[in-house]
Amino acid sequence: MMGDQNNGRGEAVPTFPLNAWYAAAWSQEVGRRQPLARTVCNKSMVFWRKSDGSIAALEDACWHRLLPLSMGQLDGDDIVCHYHGLTFDGTGRCVRIPSQDKLIKSACVRSYPVVDRYRFVWVWPGDPDLADPALIPDMHWNDDPEWEGDGQTMFAKCDYRLFVDNLMDLTHESFVHATSIGNEHVAEAPMDTTQDGRTVTSTRWTLNIDAPPFWRAQLGRPGNVDRWQIIRFEAPCTIVLDVGVAMTGTGAFEGDRSDGVNGRVLNTITPETDGTCMYFWSLVRNYRLRDQSLTTQLRDANANIFVEDQVVVEAQQKTIDENPDLVLRSLNIDAGSVWARRIIEEMIAAEEKTAS
Repeated sequence: MMGDQNNGRGEAVPTFPLNAWYAAAWSQEVGRRQPLARTVCNKSMVFWRKSDGSIAALEDACWHRLLPLSMGQLDGDDIVCHYHGLTFDGTGRCVRIPSQDKLIKSACVRSYPVVDRYRFVWVWPGDPDLADPALIPDMHWNDDPEWEGDGQTMFAKCDYRLFVDNLMDLTHESFVHATSIGNEHVAEAPMDTTQDGRTVTSTRWTLNIDAPPFWRAQLGRPGNVDRWQIIRFEAPCTIVLDVGVAMTGTGAFEGDRSDGVNGRVLNTITPETDGTCMYFWSLVRNYRLRDQSLTTQLRDANANIFVEDQVVVEAQQKTIDENPDLVLRSLNIDAGSVWARRIIEEMIAAEEKTAS
């Protein structure tokens, strides 16, 4: 069932774990000239890049009168509050108070672990002692020279888990995306789903079919194709889609995809609040590298496809908000999303247990 549930102490159970890495921005969005404000897991944060290229992430509220620090300006590696000029370094320590000579040791703002990797800025909103960079989800295709592509950010008015559900079950392509990446074969083909630790993998092959319009254009040849969709979820909210088509009978199913086109759709969805999220995505390929015109064309086409998804999940959220007694139900096609939600719930429960 969607929404918060009671934990037995009269408190709402969170919908997302805090001890996890979440994408807060694209790397190029965080610069040295102006701070960037973002909300991650109900926490207001401010980001900026220091002179050595590293990124600072602080709670977006001045220690003094709580004005958002993001309204201020940068002074070298520090941030200056717009209200009274208190200045904080990247660790959150106040290093200047214009109205007095003596600093106050307690004048500190919470800092968050932050890592710039795979073209994304990742932040850890939970216990900083647990923030291991090795736990950052693998999205290396985003900056691998053997792959080419680009993406965007979608700001959506829905629980982030609805996008997880959407990506773990691609049979909706037959209906939501019928004019682009979908056709009737997607909904009819079986899916094999496995779970291992904090990951879930769902695999679907559709053999000897007519290619959907998007993939026909990429292949550039007539004839039936073998199509694959391999979906890998990594908790709490990163999903990599291994997708593509190859001419039927050329060995793709057996492992040789050389007579086809290969893509990765990289998705990571960050909860802003209980009812809003940021959806970071990119579409990358390993063919026609350094072709910027194709990169732009594919990015814009994929953006239109994701808008179709946004319309659906936001409509779902509206129904959920207006009908709190209704529940989401599952079919066989929902095996991947059921496993994903179960892992998320286990992460939340573990944090609740530690906190109690």
